[in-house]
Amino acid sequence: MKFEMTPGEILAAARAPEPGDEGYDPFDAFDQAQGAEHSINPYEVYNELLAQCPVHRGSVSEMLGAVSVSDLMAGDRQIVNVLSYDGVEAVLRDGATFSSAGYAESMGLVMGHTILEMDEPEHGQYRKLIQQAFTRREMERWEHDIVNPVLDHYINAFIDRGRADLVHELMFVFPVHVIAIALGLPEADLPAFYRRAVEITNMASQIERGFAASQWLYDFLEPVVEGRRADPQEDLISILAHAELDGQRLTNDEIIAFCRLLLPAGAETTYRAASNMMVGLLSDPAQLEAVRADRSLVSAAVEEALRWEAPLTGISRTATADAVVEGIEIQAGTAVNTSLGSANHDPSRWDDPERFDIFRQPKSHIAFATGPHLCLGIHLARMEMRAVLEHLLDRLPGLRLDPDSEAPEIAGLAFRAPATLPVIWDV
Repeated sequence: MKFEMTPGEILAAARAPEPGDEGYDPFDAFDQAQGAEHSINPYEVYNELLAQCPVHRGSVSEMLGAVSVSDLMAGDRQIVNVLSYDGVEAVLRDGATFSSAGYAESMGLVMGHTILEMDEPEHGQYRKLIQQAFTRREMERWEHDIVNPVLDHYINAFIDRGRADLVHELMFVFPVHVIAIALGLPEADLPAFYRRAVEITNMASQIERGFAASQWLYDFLEPVVEGRRADPQEDLISILAHAELDGQRLTNDEIIAFCRLLLPAGAETTYRAASNMMVGLLSDPAQLEAVRADRSLVSAAVEEALRWEAPLTGISRTATADAVVEGIEIQAGTAVNTSLGSANHDPSRWDDPERFDIFRQPKSHIAFATGPHLCLGIHLARMEMRAVLEHLLDRLPGLRLDPDSEAPEIAGLAFRAPATLPVIWDV
C-alpha cells in the first residue's frame, strides 16, 4: 500500500481551523474531555460494593461521584447496577427480558438506527447481514492489506527518533485510518474524515458538534454507498451494499448508520484497549520481555488486557418484565446498568483481579459483552491489538517507559485509557 501523505501531514490537516471556527481543535477538545476524567477510578468503589451485594440500586453517579452517560440515558426511571460476573452475564444473555432499545434515545440520536438499539427479531436479521463484512477470512485480508501497512506507516514516522508518545502518535490515530481505508475512502479525504471521527467520538462532551459531525458523515458517505452499489470494490461499503439474506438488503441509511457507529465502537475502543495493554506490559518489564521472547504469549497479553482494563466499562439495558438477578428483584421498566469493568474484576472468578498477569489460567472475560449483542467487531479488535503489539516488539528494540516522564495512568469512567504513553527504545 502506497501513502502520499505522512502521518504528520494528515493530522495537521485534520486539526487545521475551519472557516468561522478559528481557535477550535477537535483533538484538543477530545484531550480535555479525557483529562476531566483523570481523578476517577471506578474499581475501588466497585470492589467495595461488590463485597456487599452483586446488584445495587441507585445511579452510577451516586456510586462513583461522577456524571455517568448511563444515568443520563436512564432519565426518570429507576436504576440498578449489576456488578458481578454472573449477574452481568445473565442480563446480557437474556435479550428478551433486558432490552437494548433505550440506546435509541441516546446514541441513536447521533448515529441513526443501528444494531446497538435493536432487539429480536430485527437484531438477528440485521446482524446476519452486517457480519458478512466481518468474517475471520475478511479480517485476515484486513490485517495483511490494511492494518500492517498502516501500522508501519505510523511507526516509520517516529522510529528514528528513539522516543514517542504511543497514544498520540500511534494508538489514537491508526484505528481510524484503518477504518477509512476499509471503507474505501481516498487518502485525500482522510483529514476531513479524521476530524469528524474525533468529533463524533467526543459527542458526549460536545453534543452539538457530534450532531454536526454525524450529518457531515451522512452527506459524505451517501454518494460513496450509491457508487459502490453501481460499481462494487474490495471494501467494507461494497460488502454491505451487496449483502443479502433471504431477499433482504441493507438500505443506505442502515449502511451509513453502521459506518458512523463503527467510529466510536471500533476505532475508539481499539485505541483504548491497545493503549491499556501496553501500559500493563510496559509497567511490568518481566512480562513484556516474556512476550518478546515467546510470541505465543501475545494472545494471552491481549486477553488479559481486555479483562484487566476493558475499554468500555458498562452497557445499559431496560427490563421489559419483572425479573430476578443474583437474588435481587428488578421491576419492569427499570434501567439496568451492567458493569463490564466490575464483572471482569470479580474476585469470585479471578484471584487478585487488580493485577495485570498474562500468565493467569485462561477464563473467558466479558469485555466484548456476551449473548445476542456480543461485539460484532470482536475479531477486528483482537487482530488489531495483536498486530500493534507484534509491530512494536519487532520494530522498537528495548521498548520501555520513558524514565523522564511520569508513569502512565489509566483513567476514565465509561471509557478507560491513558492520556499519554511516553516510551523510548534503542536506536
